[in-house]
Amino acid sequence: MVFSSVFFLFTYLPVVLVAYYITPVKARNLVLLVLNLIFYAWGEPIYIVIMFLSIAIDYTHGMLVDKYKKRDNDRAARRAVASSVFFNLALLFFFKYWDFIAGSLDAVGLHFMPKLGLSLPIGISFYTFQTMSYTIDVYRGDAKAQKSIVNFGTFVTLFPQLIAGPIIKYKDLGDQIDRRTCSSEQFASGVEVFVVGLAKKVLLANNLGQLWDAYKAVPDAQLTTLGAWLGILAFSLQLYFDFSGYSDMAVGLGRMLGFEFMRNFNYPYIAKSMTEIWRRWHISLGTWFREYLYIPLGGNRVSTAKLVRNIVLVWAATGIWHGASWNYLLWGLYSGGMLVLEKYFLGDKLKRAPGWLCHLYVIFFTLVDRTIFAIEDFPRLGVYLKAMFGFAGGGLLNDNFLYYLHSYLPMLIIACVACTPLAANLWKKAGERTRQVALPVLLLAGLLICTCYLVDATYNPFLYFRF
Repeated sequence: MVFSSVFFLFTYLPVVLVAYYITPVKARNLVLLVLNLIFYAWGEPIYIVIMFLSIAIDYTHGMLVDKYKKRDNDRAARRAVASSVFFNLALLFFFKYWDFIAGSLDAVGLHFMPKLGLSLPIGISFYTFQTMSYTIDVYRGDAKAQKSIVNFGTFVTLFPQLIAGPIIKYKDLGDQIDRRTCSSEQFASGVEVFVVGLAKKVLLANNLGQLWDAYKAVPDAQLTTLGAWLGILAFSLQLYFDFSGYSDMAVGLGRMLGFEFMRNFNYPYIAKSMTEIWRRWHISLGTWFREYLYIPLGGNRVSTAKLVRNIVLVWAATGIWHGASWNYLLWGLYSGGMLVLEKYFLGDKLKRAPGWLCHLYVIFFTLVDRTIFAIEDFPRLGVYLKAMFGFAGGGLLNDNFLYYLHSYLPMLIIACVACTPLAANLWKKAGERTRQVALPVLLLAGLLICTCYLVDATYNPFLYFRF
């Protein structure tokens, strides 16, 4: 079940809100847990068993860590944390990477790992990281062990961010799980953020995705240089509005239920360096890797060689987290390499360079980055990159490029403007009275337009389901 569907908007969500708010406060977590499980089981009922297993094991490990810490048995507490981390990574490895590794070994003549052909449990990359944070936070003393398995299960299965984040650390949400209230202002703010996210996903990402799909399917011999750049520009915008839109919807839904989730995107495409763009993109994942991998490796308080090692390891892990394909590892190494390059060679130059030149630099290297991320097939990736750099089989441009440019130019312009804080800044400058009058009208219009689009359209992909 996706948020950008008529069934979710007009059946599941109203039922959730009514059931949640008519329930006494003390029983709301139990009701929410049941509703979360229904949401997850709607798409993959068999994998709800994995969810129960994850809840039980991490809840138990959290209790063990807490018990050993109180007894000053640090060694046993560390073992419990290691056991929890091992379980979560083993679960992720089995479902996400087993067939990939088996296929890679098979390709070089090693046949001892059979391919299992299992489908990937939705959201497993997100909720395994969240549950891992729990035992680590308890061990570090950053959070108290959760005594109620119902409350812990609510944290693990919380449907607004269950399948696509933001990745919420237990220490940031534990108090809200135990005690929370929702004012009318918070609920209204949640509705506003949700509708904005829905519009990003439905009106921008879906339309731009059709342009990328068209170029992704162009035969190698017909791919032009300008067409390749147009296609990957469409994908870059689609990826941003698809994921940031879904994150906004998650934040909005959380507020409707009394939760406050961290912001996951902060206008990344206005960045003036590749380092800055990753501070603004998928903030919850970057924060998770920084706190639970980068800093334990020594962070930046190490020698130059070890610092480079830390950056490369973290970004290799980030790439692998995204998918079981060699292009994701290559993408992670490319991104980490750019950060190392900026830290030691380009950083000072970028600070002195004109802003427009920095933006061009970021756009160029980001589009190359997105190409590596988007195309899993290595031969096709090679063809696409060659086309982007002037070695296209179809030449510089053709009639198809002119047709697509003419058809999608208004949408591309709107999307590029929407990547900036221009609209938000104009909204802030509007008078309080103007905002009070205009906001309900804009939200109702946005919801109506999105609904009409969803009823009429058959194209409604969600890119981060595969992660």
